Amino acid sequence: MNLIAKQKEYWDSAIDKAFTVPFDHDLFESRVSKTAAILDFGCGYGRTLKELASSGYSNLTGMDFSEVMLERAKNELPEAIFIKNEGVEIPAPDASFDAVIALAVFTSIAADEDQEKLIREILRVLKPGGVFYFADFLLNEDERNLKRYEKYQDKYGAYGVFELPEGAVLRHHESKHIAELTAPFIPVKFRKTVFVTMNGHESNGFHFLGIK
Repeated sequence: MNLIAKQKEYWDSAIDKAFTVPFDHDLFESRVSKTAAILDFGCGYGRTLKELASSGYSNLTGMDFSEVMLERAKNELPEAIFIKNEGVEIPAPDASFDAVIALAVFTSIAADEDQEKLIREILRVLKPGGVFYFADFLLNEDERNLKRYEKYQDKYGAYGVFELPEGAVLRHHESKHIAELTAPFIPVKFRKTVFVTMNGHESNGFHFLGIK
């Protein structure tokens, strides 16, 4: 079983968990109009899209590879468009969206090459001048995390990757790696912060907003 398929099994089973990485409305709304065509890639059960709809956004599309998550999203926000994707592919034409959101998506993509491919896909589907809003996890320095980073580094070929007992393979990122991933975008904001994970642990994280 490849890593993408393994992740799908985990996220199907996590349907009743609450997503915890916060969406920075003020940052997003400072650059994205209410009429913009927005894609939430890795939308899960549609939490962020529901927040956007409540703020007056109406041209909303969500994509996820978990049918279970998408079914819940459709039930909770029937006015949005929801599309199943495979892996890091974005099944949409070039220059389809004014903004793309990826909240805690790259943490579920362990391999550099897959992360880089997703960035290329995001660039492809964004219109010129489009916005990429990206929030995810950074490396931590506590003993629990350091032990698991070291344990799985050789297995996955990247420091910061680790496995959960439930079967998920996740990744916390070096700031330098995030800078390299986002290099194709004109940066507007990069802000470090601390998130709470779905399992209740604190973790370093960041918010990034850039322009194509």
